Amino acid sequence: MSREILEAMTVLAREKGISEEKLMVALEDALLSAYKKQPGAARYARVEMDRDTGDFRVIRYIIPERLEAHLIVETIDEGTTYDPETGEMVEPQDPEIDPAKFEEYRDQIDEADDTPDDFGRIAAQTAKQVILQRIREAERDMMFEEYRDRVGELITGIVQQSDSRYTLVQLRERVEALLPKSEQVDGERYDHSQRIKAVIKEVSPSTKGPSIIVSRRDPELIKKLFELEVPEIADGLVEIANVAREPGYRSKIAVVSHADGVDPVGACVGPRGSRVRMVVSELRGETIDIIPYNDEPARFVAKALSPARVREVLVDDDGKQATVVVPDDQLSLAIGREGQNARLAARLTGWRIDIRSETEFATDEPESGYAQEEASGRCAAILGNGRRCPNASLPGSRYCGLESHQALEGTGSDYVAGPPAEEPLPEDLEGADAPGLDSAEAVPADLEPAPEASAPEGDLDAEEPGDDSGQVESAGTPTPAEEPAS
Repeated sequence: MSREILEAMTVLAREKGISEEKLMVALEDALLSAYKKQPGAARYARVEMDRDTGDFRVIRYIIPERLEAHLIVETIDEGTTYDPETGEMVEPQDPEIDPAKFEEYRDQIDEADDTPDDFGRIAAQTAKQVILQRIREAERDMMFEEYRDRVGELITGIVQQSDSRYTLVQLRERVEALLPKSEQVDGERYDHSQRIKAVIKEVSPSTKGPSIIVSRRDPELIKKLFELEVPEIADGLVEIANVAREPGYRSKIAVVSHADGVDPVGACVGPRGSRVRMVVSELRGETIDIIPYNDEPARFVAKALSPARVREVLVDDDGKQATVVVPDDQLSLAIGREGQNARLAARLTGWRIDIRSETEFATDEPESGYAQEEASGRCAAILGNGRRCPNASLPGSRYCGLESHQALEGTGSDYVAGPPAEEPLPEDLEGADAPGLDSAEAVPADLEPAPEASAPEGDLDAEEPGDDSGQVESAGTPTPAEEPAS
């Protein structure tokens, strides 16, 4: 009979994936519980089982009364309880002996062999219950150990039940996870037998096995989905630096490449958008903006506001605040619906973003004292079209390396070609005979009247059609090659 028990323990350990030693310890505890059901059983005893033959012995402790109080572990006096899984009655256990104190007083404790000839029906039933309970506990421990280190991992499950409080998702046989209402995406429906993907949010032990909480709102879900679809991310060639998400509506991800020749945005988009389309399909239509990560805050902030076009970014490194100037027709696009685009860009970059239109910025600039900040790292020179030079300024200078721009240093003006065309010229420049102008000089061609209007009528009659060279000479106007630069 003992050999049959060993073979049964071996088969059971193989089927359940539990170590044989753990089952042997459970069998010893089960035999001890069965022994204590016997009439006249000792209060303190232990069971020793031979691992090779399967023979067991029950050894009773003969403890002097003066030592009993020192050896017993303090326990809470509990009444009869019920197993939550089987509903069977579980009687309170007898007090246990502290192993450390037992070894201390070992020489004062006698032992005797008290192995019964046979266990009764009730004792055998008790042993069966103990073994089954220990097997269930071992399985729960194994499942908890399996999932405790998988927090943040992507899992696929089948919806078993859904109500207003939570959705029950089966991960595998006898392993279920909870998708609470707080981790669900607004507007998503979870139908019975539907297959969904989620990330493990939390794993904790419980009496019925590991309590696994999964999430569909966590930004980690987007990272794992892209890692599943994009081989470059799985191989480490492309990395998702940050994710900003408003579940169910829009997400922005910042990607960076760690290999030369690999475009991080193109790798995530895939051929004809196939890769990002699969992620969007799993997220049920959520819009995803893929932004290239940049170490320079101004460029990163400008890209983060995509799809809006940005004209200029002024950064304040101390306060991590960026002032973004956009064209007037791009202001609403940069802000987004209910501020969504600007809010996601701020989360993605970690910077506080203030968005201004060009008209508003031009009005507020003199009062705010932006003064074409050197902190932006751009050349302060203003070109003839009214825009700032796009080049980077030289160290210690407000201007780039162009000679015409360096010549502005100390002049008090940032205009390369004079004031903007829309500003009226001073009165002393309106005529050619004004003081300060040589008589040979003339007003630029775009500011003087047309030659036909200024020439005398008699000259027009004397000239041949199509020939106005005499008119130019008689007017004293220099040839185009001699005109001074405006």
